Amino acid sequence: MDRRRVVITGMGAVTPIGNNVRETWRGLLEGRSGIGKISIFDASGFPTQIAGEIKGFDFSKWPEKDESLCLLGRNSHFALEAASEAMKDSGVENARIPKNRIGVYFGAGDGGFDFSEYASIISESLNGGSSVKMKDYRDKSLKRLTPKSVLEQEPYQTVNHLARVFQAQGTVSNCLTACAASSQAIGEAAEIIRRGDADVMITGGTHSMIHPLGVAGFNLLTALSVRNDDPARASRPFDKGRDGFVLSEGSGVIILEELERAKKRGAKIYAEFAGYGATADAFRLTDPHPDGKGAVQAMRLSLEDALVSIDGIDYINAHGTSTELNDFIETSSVKQVFKDHAYRIPMSSIKSMLGHMIAAAGVVELIASILTIREGIIPPTINYETPDDACDLDYVPNNARETRVKNVLSNSFGFGGQNIALVVKKFEG
Repeated sequence: MDRRRVVITGMGAVTPIGNNVRETWRGLLEGRSGIGKISIFDASGFPTQIAGEIKGFDFSKWPEKDESLCLLGRNSHFALEAASEAMKDSGVENARIPKNRIGVYFGAGDGGFDFSEYASIISESLNGGSSVKMKDYRDKSLKRLTPKSVLEQEPYQTVNHLARVFQAQGTVSNCLTACAASSQAIGEAAEIIRRGDADVMITGGTHSMIHPLGVAGFNLLTALSVRNDDPARASRPFDKGRDGFVLSEGSGVIILEELERAKKRGAKIYAEFAGYGATADAFRLTDPHPDGKGAVQAMRLSLEDALVSIDGIDYINAHGTSTELNDFIETSSVKQVFKDHAYRIPMSSIKSMLGHMIAAAGVVELIASILTIREGIIPPTINYETPDDACDLDYVPNNARETRVKNVLSNSFGFGGQNIALVVKKFEG
């Protein structure tokens, strides 16, 4: 039996440069940075004091709609808003699609962790500064925490909220494979539709690690930029002066739909989801394999799945984190896959403007890839000032570029060695 075709019929986003898709896309084409000083907590004593925070967001909206959503973490706020935009955009809510044929597959990271409360409880329970009096900790925790506030720390809660709010009664799953999470969720969601287990999937990712533990952890790994005096120029993928990625937050959601059902209801079709490749390096926690083996294989698998040759890709949306090793390995991997054609393919990183949204990064980058096909404009890699001999491809430096784009490859490579490559095509009926 021929596998079912999958198309994208709706999109939503909450990012450091816009609280919807239209604002985000405009910011990307303008080359606008969403990076600034951290305001969520006092980061003055940290090596890194900058991040890509969501700005001007209404955190009262969802609790006012439903009192059961009063303890939402930032990640769930962003996910519900992006999903609401995507569902409205797709028209799925008004279509007569059985609820048990609608599912959710998400890459949801943390964002509900109340660091201040936990730190306060621990500090008040210290036994002479060397240990914690467990009885005091227990009593204070039972008094000041609630079951719901504890549960809200779990990433799967975001998926539960999405399923309930949008009455998705089909398959519901969450995967948290670090920076590859939302791309993997999209690939798996597409497979569910292809094999006939659902007709519509709400998919994407959300994350907010801009808290003391998140920033401290990445600082300990020496993964973050410390260009604190110039936040807007801190994220500089493929530039010789790059010194690490910039942590950011937000969410992106796309609606995947089986083609014939989408056509039958007259849905607007943005693009066709065509290829999915997933591999693991099985190497180190933080470093990609030095030969790029996993990344190379993921890209090749996605091209095979999409039935696209190496000279059929018109644009690559790079993982492009702005770390020395990642950018070099990704460049090398692309050259291994595409041979001499690699030098003719534009490849840009929108993390230069958004920072790294971790579990939400891949889906927002896929949204940008889809809009590149629709609009014929490639967003730039900003802050590209000094070429690196080890990174010698066309990174669309500093300015958006108008060009015809039919097929796009989007890369996502996560800590732990997860490699995901997705291919989207211009829809041609």
